[in-house]
Amino acid sequence: MSMFQTGKLELSSGQPIETTGGNTSTFTRVTFPSPFPSGSQVIVLAQTQTFNGAETPGIRLHDVTPTGFLIRLNEVNVNAGVRSDGRHVNETVGWVASTV
Repeated sequence: MSMFQTGKLELSSGQPIETTGGNTSTFTRVTFPSPFPSGSQVIVLAQTQTFNGAETPGIRLHDVTPTGFLIRLNEVNVNAGVRSDGRHVNETVGWVASTV
């Protein structure tokens, strides 16, 4: 039987675009309201709920565990030939976590 939890947070990105795999120093830690049982395999789905910035905010997730996950906005490239600086204004991000 799957277990579910949901939440939302306000998230922005004042940092340059992150291009180094595994570098999570600019990510935000989200802790689940109630930890999932130890040893659970957990998935997280996250999506922006607002449209405050003109550019498209990409969402990066990392280190999903039974107790929480890391998340970051990483503004995506939207114009051919123009690379995003990675910075993005405050957006509301909703998330759903479930055991599999």
